[in-house]
Order: sequence, then C-alpha cells, then structure tokens
Amino acid sequence: MSKPGVIPFETTLHVRDTCLCLHVQRAARALARKFDEALRPLDLTNGQFSLLMALNRPEPPGMGPVAHLLAMDRTTLTAALKPLEKRGLLQTMSDTKDRRLRRMKLTPAGHALLSRAVPIWVKTHAEVDDALGEGRPDRLRSDLLALA
Repeated sequence: MSKPGVIPFETTLHVRDTCLCLHVQRAARALARKFDEALRPLDLTNGQFSLLMALNRPEPPGMGPVAHLLAMDRTTLTAALKPLEKRGLLQTMSDTKDRRLRRMKLTPAGHALLSRAVPIWVKTHAEVDDALGEGRPDRLRSDLLALA
C-alpha cells in the first residue's frame, strides 16, 4: 500500500484564496447570519422567510416548484414546512385534481407575519446593497444566477 502524498501548504493557500465554492459558502453564511439577526424579533429565520415568500402566490404551489425555487429536495422542504405549519403560518393540502400531489398555502397568520417581515427584509437588503456599492449587487446577482 503506497503512502499518501503530502499536499504542500502553498496548495492550501491557493485553495483558500481562489476556491469559488469556499468564498460563496462564506458569503452565504455571513448573509444568512445578517438576515437571521434582523428577522429574529419575529422568531423567523432567513430560510423560513424565503419559504413563506415562495408560498406567497395567487394559487397554492406544489412541492416540486417550491423545492426547485429554494434549491432543496422535497424531503428537506417537508422538514422545513413542519415548524411553520405548527405555528399556523401555512397549511398543506392535497391537490383537488390529483390527491397524490401536495399543495401549500399561507394562512392569514402567515400573511400577517410576512407583512411584518418584508419591511425588515427591505431594510436589511438595502444595507447589503449599500455595502457592496454602486452596480455591484446587480452584477453579483447576475453572476450567481449564471452559476446556478
């Protein structure tokens, strides 16, 4: 059995400085913390806010489109729905035409909480945009969409 090679520390520094995955993950965690802190008074996380916003549609969406929008699998989405459903913020139901399909919709309490959360999101998002500087938020969004 051969002995594994030792990776030079210079390689570690190169990965640290150039790895897009690392930099995107670090930025995502920092943004998540910022929005979590801002939404904390509403007992809401940034992920829960995004999920509630994904349900804010004229017609109750199915699991597939919401999971796709949030880039999560259906099992993860189902787990994320449970605490919000327990809080009475959303409800899940069978599709009227195909009982195998599940649809989700905001309850009046979910709409009310979302109405309180949106101004917090707007203020926090403006702070992030300002920190990035003129023109950079749109460029970043464009670049991230290209990667997705």
